[in-house]
Amino acid sequence: MMFKRIFSITALLALLSLGSGCAMLDYFMLPEPELSAEEYFEYGNDAMADKNYAASVRYFTKLKEMYPFSPYVTEAELSLGDAYFLDGDWLMATEAYKEFEQMHPRHQAIPYVLYQIGVAGLRSYDSIDRPPTLVNEAMSYFVRLRDSFPGDEYAEKAVVEIQNCRRLLAEYEIYMGDFYFRIEKYRSAWMRYQNVLRDYSDIKDLYEYANVQSQAAYALQVQTEAGEDLKTREGGWHEWFDWL
Repeated sequence: MMFKRIFSITALLALLSLGSGCAMLDYFMLPEPELSAEEYFEYGNDAMADKNYAASVRYFTKLKEMYPFSPYVTEAELSLGDAYFLDGDWLMATEAYKEFEQMHPRHQAIPYVLYQIGVAGLRSYDSIDRPPTLVNEAMSYFVRLRDSFPGDEYAEKAVVEIQNCRRLLAEYEIYMGDFYFRIEKYRSAWMRYQNVLRDYSDIKDLYEYANVQSQAAYALQVQTEAGEDLKTREGGWHEWFDWL
């Protein structure tokens, strides 16, 4: 009788232990319950406020995936670009902003979006020795913003950024001119300096530098060509006497 009682208590404890184990398994292994669209949006905004941009990206992305027709989605798409931007992920920020512009071309935030695309492009350009493709693209967005939304606060900021882009482009031309100058490719150097003189006369310090360097490159190129002509003529006379 005692044995049966002990067995019953042991079996009961085993069942309780099994139930507890299943509960723990459910807690750790089963996926979290889905949030509502509003909750995803609010959690994303809270994460942004806490500067936890990776979490905000997850919440806003999940909102887009789970509730594509929710009224919160448009704002979440814009905030997604901001989260990437604030996290310093310029490429993903640019893609998010471009997608927003494509999906909502008449949205009131488009001037802001164009400005952010331009700024992200500029910040992606991190070295003067790289071809300035990103700078040219950024400037194209700033120009669009300036021309399409005159009087807008972001259009006014774009005017300043256009000038920053132009300086970077001029600096790249001078960088290449100086490079060719150092390796004694004076004709190529002269052409780069001439680009600055032709296109960036409003950037006074770079214009003046390019003017001096252009004259020096031209003089050295003439001198180099004269020396090559002399060698060619001397080589011809030597060949003539050798033949004799």
